[in-house]
Amino acid sequence: TNPEREIARDMARRLLMISPVALLICGLIWGADGVASSAIALGLVALNFLAAAALMTWGARTSPAALMGAVLFGYILRLAVMTVAVLLVKDLGWVAIVPLALTLGVAHLGVLIWETRYVSASLAYPGLKPKPKSKSGQEADRP
Repeated sequence: TNPEREIARDMARRLLMISPVALLICGLIWGADGVASSAIALGLVALNFLAAAALMTWGARTSPAALMGAVLFGYILRLAVMTVAVLLVKDLGWVAIVPLALTLGVAHLGVLIWETRYVSASLAYPGLKPKPKSKSGQEADRP
């Protein structure tokens, strides 16, 4: 497996772990509109992470220049797609823009910061750090 896809899947898994909390908070503050808006934002965040990984995988397989272009222009393209998605739904009666925007920002930053604990920055283990061994010699489950 490639490290980009492995990391993006791990980030999507972490996003699923925090989704109930985000939906509950937005539901308590903004009601059903807040839940729907937060759900849209969480979907956009997950798609953004997975699209970034797909673009970087393609670029890495193609050439160093393609990788650099995929990272730079992919970021601009993904930002534009998220902007268009928000602009398309912002005027719908059931969309609350504040929980949508807060969830987009907090989820992106929160999951990225959380993931830094698990990413290996070595050539020996590109992608995620190996799981630590438990006392019994088997790999321990990570949170």
